[in-house]
Amino acid sequence: MGKLIYVTNVSLDGYIEDERGAFDWFPPDDEYFAFTTDILRSVGTFLYGRRLYEAMAVWETDTALAARSELMAGFASTWQAASKIVYSTTLAAVSTADTRLERRFDPAAVHRLKTAAGSDLTVGGANLATQAFKAGLVDECQLFVLPIVVGGGKPGLPTGIRTELELLDERRFRNGVVHLRYRLSGSDRQPLPGSPTLA
Repeated sequence: MGKLIYVTNVSLDGYIEDERGAFDWFPPDDEYFAFTTDILRSVGTFLYGRRLYEAMAVWETDTALAARSELMAGFASTWQAASKIVYSTTLAAVSTADTRLERRFDPAAVHRLKTAAGSDLTVGGANLATQAFKAGLVDECQLFVLPIVVGGGKPGLPTGIRTELELLDERRFRNGVVHLRYRLSGSDRQPLPGSPTLA
């Protein structure tokens, strides 16, 4: 059985996008980039929302990226090796190989996918991750906390959910980024009173 892991970059005040929708404030660093690639090597399937999928698809559709360095080539090959499932009601078609388009997020289907998986899965995109959190499907949360305060925007973690976390690992990078790896407690993943249910 595979774990479902939420991996994301967040500002120190907890946002994955600023108020303009920008997320280009991540500090570049080879050590950080190589570490991220190592995490993804254990992943067999990426679950994406439309916007994040379109941002990541360039690692297959733009061959010039991989040609820039060995590090970028390693990331591109790692990303291309995994299967992808994209959840979108507006995307007409996918542009990458081994990619399936789904019109809605079905928690029961994702649970079956986890049960049958021989490797881990990741969920990406705050809106999609919120649905996975609310369905109790997320097993681990890995945050790359960036040394910047953006003052507002799209939260990296869902609201309306209270959960106990166990810190499994942490790492500091030269560029000021801190990686935090948590396990979610299954018995504590309960919506707060008045929280919206999964659509």
